[in-house]
Formats: sequence, structure tokens, C-alpha cells
Amino acid sequence: MPSGIERPRDLPTPDPGGDPHPALDPAVRPAAERERGLDRIVFGVTALISLAFLAWGFVSTESLADASADGLGWTMSSAGWLFVLASSGFVVFVIWLALGKFGNIPLGRDDEEPEFRTISWVAMMFSAGMGIGLMFYGVSEPIAHLATPPPGTGEPGNPEAAQDAMATTLFHWTLHPWAIYAVVGLAVAYGVYRKGRLQLISSAFEPLLGRHARGLGGRAIDMFAIFATLFGSATSLGLGALQIASGLEIVAGLGGTGNGLLVGIIAVLTAAFVLSAVSGVARGIQWLSNVNMVLAVALALFVFVVGPTVFILNLVPTSIGSYVAELPMMAARTAAEGAETSDWLSTWTIFYWAWWLSWAPFVGMFIARISRGRTIRQFVSGVLLVPSLVSVVWFCVFGGAAIDLQKAGTDIAGAGGLEAQLFDTLAAYPLATVSSVVVMVLVAIFFISGADAASIVMGSLSERGTINPSRPIVIFWGVATGAVASVMLLVGGKDALSGLQTITVIAGLPFVLIMIGLAAALVKDLAADPLVVRRRYAIEAVEAAVITGVTEHGDDFVLSVERGQVESTEGDAQTDDDQRR
Repeated sequence: MPSGIERPRDLPTPDPGGDPHPALDPAVRPAAERERGLDRIVFGVTALISLAFLAWGFVSTESLADASADGLGWTMSSAGWLFVLASSGFVVFVIWLALGKFGNIPLGRDDEEPEFRTISWVAMMFSAGMGIGLMFYGVSEPIAHLATPPPGTGEPGNPEAAQDAMATTLFHWTLHPWAIYAVVGLAVAYGVYRKGRLQLISSAFEPLLGRHARGLGGRAIDMFAIFATLFGSATSLGLGALQIASGLEIVAGLGGTGNGLLVGIIAVLTAAFVLSAVSGVARGIQWLSNVNMVLAVALALFVFVVGPTVFILNLVPTSIGSYVAELPMMAARTAAEGAETSDWLSTWTIFYWAWWLSWAPFVGMFIARISRGRTIRQFVSGVLLVPSLVSVVWFCVFGGAAIDLQKAGTDIAGAGGLEAQLFDTLAAYPLATVSSVVVMVLVAIFFISGADAASIVMGSLSERGTINPSRPIVIFWGVATGAVASVMLLVGGKDALSGLQTITVIAGLPFVLIMIGLAAALVKDLAADPLVVRRRYAIEAVEAAVITGVTEHGDDFVLSVERGQVESTEGDAQTDDDQRR
């Protein structure tokens, strides 16, 4: 038997006033609560560093751009392999958890039912899978890979270019990002609902760090989680500003305004978020988010119907098949293939992996909160498959429409920047102005609701895991997110998108190591779970019984289960005559 676990016949009677036996499912009691309120160290340090970054960016944008370029070069040359290995490793890790001996462990009590019905849970998972990123890259990524094929996939215009473009897009948007989110979600949900810990990233490290998870080491982890969320959210907001600006140039005829328009858009939307936070219209934001989901589905159905419907339907199985066939090659692509591949990776794959890592605290904590009562196998299946299927459909609809137009002679790839290509695609269909306005409305609401949700997560991490952080802290992080997005866009100069990508990759690097530690802590936690311990006891008991039966009776024996003798407090033996065969 493993050390510290006694044989079944030596199972002690738990002390009613002490810790329960490791094989039993104790009532989940909240961990000893630390002082409530603002954690001055976590908030103070992260706020000061964030303000210093903003001051640097606004006062000396050029020097920050130079430093960012140097940082990106070092990250790609020294740690690009880490992003590549870790991201694929997380996919294998969560699938192993789901299919292995830990799959039946519930995120809650043994007898606890799921908090939400499966349909509602799937619907919320669907909403988590949508965002500014899908709006920005729905057309632009497939068409970019079609026009300029990824390294090693042939020349532009080759017969497999469309398949390779869709396979690469699905590689970036399906299993890999959601496996990253699943690691954080599992670690947080297991700790909160199974162990009664606080809702903090640092609390999930208690199996590795012990009491130090509540000290400076844990605070450092929470600070890195705040920085990851800040820069990851700012990236999304920056993409949204780019797309809204492009839509205004096309629909309203606003041209040549450059980064000034981008900063203005971010300022207006950030002010809208602050007003919503101050007024406390949580129901209003929830209503807007629901409206957003309806608009997104309606937009996709519109393009599907008026666009190349049959081509899109054919593209779905073709894209999935190409993704599965090319997955090993795509997952193994690193800077070792040369400078061209290294540049491509920093723009696409590693940028995405860093972006998903930055979003992991936010999305992971969200899916943890809605998954109480699910088993690990149910959790992983839902988190990996539902959003991945949403992404497949979304990219086949919008990417398929753009690819069809490109092949028919409409130059979607060269008509404008990445942020304009969705509008260029919609321009080829009826009601172009209306659909373009719908896109801008969608992105604006995603901006406001995304800033709201991310700011709450950063506020929670700043205030020792409280579910409802104070309004001033939430507002501070919301404004900081908008300001950081502005700085990141300014750093890119004329190519604002490059500023977002450069700083995201650098900011995501520390969280790779935290994620690896999180996975190790989760395995250590699960190995001592009561369900796993009971299984060890059962195997040991059955093996011992079979050996005894065969030794004493050959093949002629039957196993039975009965209550044993338990010593009473007076020392008298009490016997239960009930037997079960």
C-alpha cells in the first residue's frame, strides 16, 4: 500500500473532532479564511507596475517599442519551444485526466448533482467560446493562410491551400486553447468545490507549496495571474478597436485617422464600461450579452444562407479531416526550421498560445464557477468539444465565404488589413451596411462585457478571492485594461496589430511556468482524492481476500462483505450481525 494509507482491516474509526480518514468524503468546509478585503501587497505591486508600464508607453512609446521588439526576439529564440511543447502537453494532459483513473472524480461531494442542467451548462460554454477574437479572425485568418500558406505547406495557389488554411485555423482555435483553459478550470473547481479552498490561482498550489501558497509565493502567483489577465484582455480590446475603426472607415467614411481613432474608440468603450460598473447594471450587461449571442448566431446564419451554402457544408468535414491529418506537423513546428518560420510563429501560433495562456485565469475561473458537480470526464468532454465545435462552424461559415470569394476573383486578402476583411466579405452580399453595423455592435458589446468580466477576475485576485470585489477595484482594472490596450496599439506604430502580438507573447511567458506547476499540483491533489484512496483499498482488500480464499479453499470459495467489530468507548466489543453477500 502507498505510504500513509493503512490496509483495509486496519481502517481506524475517524475521530469526530479530528480530520476524517483520507478514504472518506468529508463535508466540504471553507478553508480557514484569511483577512477579508484588499490584499495590499497583491494589488499594490500589480497596480504600481501597471501604472509604470502605462507611463513608459505614453511618455516614450518608441523606447517601449524597441524594448518589446528585443523581448520578443529573446522569447522566440530562447523559449518558443516551451510554448509549443506546453500547449500540446496540456491537450494530452486533460485527455489523460478524463480517460484515466481520475475521470470519475466529481468537482464537489461524492453524491452532489451538477449545479446546472446539461443544456444550460452547454449554452454557457457556448457563450464562453465566443468573443472579439472570433469576430476579428473569422475571415482574416483563413484568408491570410490561403494567400500566404504556412511554412512547409506549399506555394500560394497550390491545390491544398484552402485545406491547409482551414486546418491551421482550427489548430489555433479548437483543442489547444480550451485544453489550456481546462487545466485552470479543473484546478480551481476541484480546490473550491472538493477541498473548500479560496477561489484563487495560488490556492490550487497548496499540494505543492503547502502553507507557502498563502504567503509571498502564493501572492506572486496571483500577481502573475493578474498581469496575464490584464495583457490578454487588453489584446482582445485592441483587436476590437481595430475592427470597429475599420468598420467606421468603411460605413461612415472616416479615413486617415490612424491610431488617434483607435485610442478614441477605446476611451469611449472604456467609459461605457465604467458607467455600467458604477451604475451596477449587472442585469443589463447580462441582457446585452444574451442579445450579442443572438446577433452572432443571426449573422452566421445570414452569411451561411446568402453565401456559398453548399461549399460551406462541404468545407466542414474537409476542414476537420485536414486538421486531424496535419495535427502532428502543426504541433511540431518550431523556430528550428529557420528565421522565416520563427517570424511566422511569433505572428500566429506562439502569439495564440501566449494569448490563450493570458486568458486562462479569466476563462478558467469562469468555467470552474459553472461546473460544480460535474465529473472530471464530463468537464473535459464539455470544455474541449463544445467550444471547439462552435469554432469549427464559425470559421467554416466566415472563412468559407471569404475563400469562395477569393477564388471567384474578389481580392479579400489584398483589399485591406486583417481588421477590414470581414467587412470586405460582407460587402459582397446583400444588406452590407446593415451587417457591417451589426458587426460593430457585436464587437462593442463584447468589448464592454469582456472588460467587465476580466476586471471582476482581477478584482477577485486583488481581494483574496472574493466573488464580489469592490466597485472601485473593478473600475481601476477596467480602466487599466483600456489604457494598456491603447499603449499596445501605439507600440505597433502604423502596424498596430504587431504591438498587440509582441507584448502578448512576452507577457504570456511567465504564466507558462505557472500553468505547468498548476498541472503538477492538480495531479498531486487528485492522487490523494477519497475516491482514488477507496479504489486502492478495494483493490488491496479484494486481492488479499482472493489469495486467502484460494490458499485455504482452492476454487471453492465465495467473497462476502460484513461489518467488523468496533471497540466502543468502554472497551466492549460491539458486533453487527447484518451480513451482505
